[in-house]
Amino acid sequence: MNTDRREFLKHVGGLGAGLAGVGATGLLFHQAEADEARPEESGQGRAFDTRVPADAAAPVLVTVKGGERAEAVRRAVEELGGIGRFVKSGETVLVKPNVGWDRLPAHGANTDPQVVAAVVELCRGAGAAKVVVTDVSCNDARRSFDRSGIWRAAEDAGAEVLLPADGDFEEVDLGGILGVWQVLKPVAAAQRIINVPVAKHHGTARLTAGMKNWYGVLGDERRSRLHREIDQGIADLAVAFRPTLTIVDATRVMVRNGPQGGGLSDVEQRDLLGASTDPVAIDAWAAGLLGRTVEDVPYIHLAQVAGLGTAAVADDARRDIEL
Repeated sequence: MNTDRREFLKHVGGLGAGLAGVGATGLLFHQAEADEARPEESGQGRAFDTRVPADAAAPVLVTVKGGERAEAVRRAVEELGGIGRFVKSGETVLVKPNVGWDRLPAHGANTDPQVVAAVVELCRGAGAAKVVVTDVSCNDARRSFDRSGIWRAAEDAGAEVLLPADGDFEEVDLGGILGVWQVLKPVAAAQRIINVPVAKHHGTARLTAGMKNWYGVLGDERRSRLHREIDQGIADLAVAFRPTLTIVDATRVMVRNGPQGGGLSDVEQRDLLGASTDPVAIDAWAAGLLGRTVEDVPYIHLAQVAGLGTAAVADDARRDIEL
């Protein structure tokens, strides 16, 4: 445990969400470098595209049931072509979990810390120069990252954990109905972005999975206003943020009272994990975990219409594995 995190645990009652900590190994509270930005400009706005070329020999969607979380992550990535397909030596990788809430792993409100750690370990093993784990939390960031277990798990696996401060954002025109937003600078600094959300219920969007997870790179206080046109807003976010890979944690699935949840009775143990290079396919799979179809979750349909992927994955493009 680093010094900054130890002091946080001693003094958590007196710390505010806006504090910027001192530099410590693996913990960043400063402006991220943007010298490796790879955004594309278009008439629709700026797009952050970190996709890799398609591989005709690899499936589009892989699901894994059972096993230890690290084993499930490794197997899913292996089936998709191996981590070497997605991360090259010397690259900077952004791992984007859901760390929205001051909740324990058992509540299913955040990505399972073991899943996050496994993704970081794979990236480091592939020779990534730096792996950054970050999210813009809804609750206090320090408490959310600590209580979720993600802070410690990510650091122990070799990542730098960024709890965003004011200097970590830049204004970006994302196009669509979104317009100009404060976006985390590490998004532009990364050659590869791996989206690692948790699958769960959402009272307004009906589902939180991969595409909805992009709310967590926005720093503007207007974020809640996106709920007014939530389906189109999520679809437009998916146009702007094109990840290298999406790995959906469905270890524990919050089936009601999302996105924060009320208690353990809202959570079902599923021990599942899904991975895909297609953001539409993976969210359609996640919707099925909650008993919903694409028609029940309009933003999935909108993303498909926008050409971001397909909800209907052919049998020969899908692999379901049980450990």
